[in-house]
Amino acid sequence: MGMDLSTAGILLLDGVTNGAVYALLALATVLVFTVTRVIFIPQGEFVAYGALTLAVLQLGKVPGTAWLLVGLAAVAALIDLVDAVRRGLAAAAMLRGLVRTLLAPAIVAALTVWAAPLKLHLLAQSALTLAIVTLLGPLVYRLAYQRLADASVLVLLIVSVGVHFALTGLGLVFFGAEGFRNPSFWDQRFSAGAISLSGQTLIIFIASIVLIVALFLFFERTLRGKALRATAVNRLGARLMGISTSGAGKLSFGLAAFIGALSGLLIGPTTTIFYDSGFLIGLKGFVAAIFGALASYPAAALGALLVGVLESFSSFYASAFKEVIVFTLIIPVLLWRSFQRGHDDVEEQ
Repeated sequence: MGMDLSTAGILLLDGVTNGAVYALLALATVLVFTVTRVIFIPQGEFVAYGALTLAVLQLGKVPGTAWLLVGLAAVAALIDLVDAVRRGLAAAAMLRGLVRTLLAPAIVAALTVWAAPLKLHLLAQSALTLAIVTLLGPLVYRLAYQRLADASVLVLLIVSVGVHFALTGLGLVFFGAEGFRNPSFWDQRFSAGAISLSGQTLIIFIASIVLIVALFLFFERTLRGKALRATAVNRLGARLMGISTSGAGKLSFGLAAFIGALSGLLIGPTTTIFYDSGFLIGLKGFVAAIFGALASYPAAALGALLVGVLESFSSFYASAFKEVIVFTLIIPVLLWRSFQRGHDDVEEQ
């Protein structure tokens, strides 16, 4: 099958659009790994939860993710309470801890129950979706990873696999087996020759660029961002300097959940999302993160664009094998990284 310039342009635009979303997921994967050493396989589940939560709100129903948020917060509060009793903390300190854990999830869940039947504007529903899914991130860290913070990377990876299956199963319970496609945020179309650019594509580009710049400023200019960077460089040193590594872990997971949910909102209008769609999407972000050796943000972003373009052109030439072609890309990259660095990194871990 031949390809002319206009077809190549369309495929390139499609690839860069997908690559922009993969770049966000790659940045989230790198962020979580550098701060917590967790290879966060369930990153894609936040994408699916974001898109599907908005889809359920569009139907005027309360999404299951709101109840999941309340349930996880209640379990986390109970665990915190047991820990506080064991350590003999004062009643006031226990109460503060409970309020800190339960307040935000309770407010967001109550807002969701109130707002869902009203079928608010798409932007209001999107903001509510972001609030629900973002708050799930720190709770997942608290319940699944916090007590294992000093475990090996392999143990943390095994936990990630378990969390992935748990979140996927819950996704099936909450959203069912049918897929959803969300309405576009901007229906306008722009044409330049044979290439047609949709308003949604522009929103994906703008949102990706804004978020990447915001993350850069967060890490460079804010105290919390610098604390996260310090934790990523040296966990023990950060702890000795008074930086809470558990707080850094919760914050990194919160940011990862926000990025995942936003990615879900961005791609929801461009493709049908199912309860298990997040795994493949997140895995492509992981492939991109491997380009940056799970440490370099710019290399991960470039890797994401390459993954998106490769996927787009593969779907034109060999659509049945496009996933195989994309994931095979990991092998030469890993070999190159291995020859470049030897085994020092593994020994340090």
